[in-house]
Amino acid sequence: MTEPSVAVVVVTHQTRDEVLGCLETLPIDLPIVVVDTGSTDGTADAVRVAHPHVRVLELANAGFGRGANAGVRATTSDVVVVANADVRFAPGGPAALAVAVSAGDRIALVGPRVTYPDGRRQASARALPDPATAVMHALLRWVAPANRWSVRYRQTDTDPAAARDVGWVSGCALAVRRTTFDAVDGFDPGYPLYLEDVDLAARLGDAGWRVRYDPVTEVVHRVGASTGARRWRSLVWHARGLDRFVSRRYGAPARALRPLTRVALAAWVAVTYLAERTVGRGRSTTAE
Repeated sequence: MTEPSVAVVVVTHQTRDEVLGCLETLPIDLPIVVVDTGSTDGTADAVRVAHPHVRVLELANAGFGRGANAGVRATTSDVVVVANADVRFAPGGPAALAVAVSAGDRIALVGPRVTYPDGRRQASARALPDPATAVMHALLRWVAPANRWSVRYRQTDTDPAAARDVGWVSGCALAVRRTTFDAVDGFDPGYPLYLEDVDLAARLGDAGWRVRYDPVTEVVHRVGASTGARRWRSLVWHARGLDRFVSRRYGAPARALRPLTRVALAAWVAVTYLAERTVGRGRSTTAE
């Protein structure tokens, strides 16, 4: 069987050094598109100088989803690996992910094993969040990270060495079958920053496609490169994404409860921000 062709799309915003580091881990003979969404730190010019083989698209600051869609449209490969600027690939990683996407019936989306720079596992492959699990996870994750709702959602009781079907995989690095990506119109650009990966996986699942976690390769994710200095704003973006996902996913009942949901999300933003300032962001990332 002929191996599928693969391209890589890296979306970046104000992360010049991160994207340059990411590109250093990718082979030069691979089609690569860097989408710079309105950076003012010289990212686009730096990429053109250091990596002249890379195609650079410059967009207004339009968010991850819109940027990723533009990058995918600029490729012609069978499989596209979409990644954040703050990831580092293992040798042969994109090609291995492309084979994984093409290896099974109805597989549309595959996420690799993801670790923090210190080697800890990231919960990058999870169940789709039903309302009850989402609420209990949000309430208990700080005081009891190993509660059953959080474990069910984050799937931390699974074997990280075993491939499996999942609800969604992290958008920090994922491989998608190009034809299915186009069939569902790619990422929903209505998400400002977070939840676009959850939404994409949910829509693919609704269309009868499979979403997989496959540790055939590993990426290192240097979390929060573009949002770490603006944590309050990133939490607000996250809450807005949750609001959009729940209201669209669960229909009329969710929309009827939307005022209450928004109050709860505002409280979640405030509590999370204060808790992180108290115990540190490192503790937060283990419970997200």
